[in-house]
Amino acid sequence: MSVADALRAPPELPSDLRWMQWGARALFAVAVVLAVLLAVLWVAKRPALQWRQIVVQGDVTRNSLATLRANALPHVRGNFLTTDLAKTRAAFEAVPWVRRAEIRRVWPAQLKVTLEEHRAVATWDGRGDWGEPPLERALLNSHGEVFHANLGEVEDEDLPQLAGPNGSEAQVLRLWQTLGGLSGQDDRLALTRLELSGRGSWRATWSSGATIELGRGTPDELLERYRQFLPHALAVARRFNTQVQSADLRHPDGYALRLVGIGTQQTPAKPANKPIPKRKP
Repeated sequence: MSVADALRAPPELPSDLRWMQWGARALFAVAVVLAVLLAVLWVAKRPALQWRQIVVQGDVTRNSLATLRANALPHVRGNFLTTDLAKTRAAFEAVPWVRRAEIRRVWPAQLKVTLEEHRAVATWDGRGDWGEPPLERALLNSHGEVFHANLGEVEDEDLPQLAGPNGSEAQVLRLWQTLGGLSGQDDRLALTRLELSGRGSWRATWSSGATIELGRGTPDELLERYRQFLPHALAVARRFNTQVQSADLRHPDGYALRLVGIGTQQTPAKPANKPIPKRKP
């Protein structure tokens, strides 16, 4: 190193002084972070950021403001900066009849809640096979989703009854909608119940009380089987001036049909009168 370079180079500090410099810089950084945190906490606690208004909009047909206030608002904690929107959304979605809630902050102190309610299209019995008691009695919405609410609120809505193993809700709803489109304007043919057994067999019930064993198959196979059955069964019923009592469509080459008031057994023939023997004198 030349003399000129040695004169320009700063003298090297002792190691203890270098450690003191690094420590001072670290303490300064910590002080800055703490100051920022304290400032944020101070701002967060300002009354100006407290929620002044909670606006609820969207579907509020099933829930009154009193119900929402009692079930959801106690779970809304914090202010504009500190409220956990995910927990707030979960609190509103836990209210009966609420399917989805969207939560937004609106500056400076408004919380806007947009609700989507369930639209009940059927009652749902989760079960495994014919005759088993329901594993759960609930409602089914238009998306094929099960939800729980007060069944007494829909007693007068004449909802169809759908049943099947848990997890088959959307499948049963789709087939009910497909087959129901074939009923036309005849209210007697309206499907008031559709069941899927744990073994994959289907059974339908008309509003007239007739039960139709549809059997197994894909939705297209079941639809075609039902489509071919309807006009023939109704024609036979009109011929005898009666109604269908039950039908079994599980036969590969036809179906079995039972009509109201029409027996399937032959009336036994009346025995011939036997001659009365003459008395001996």
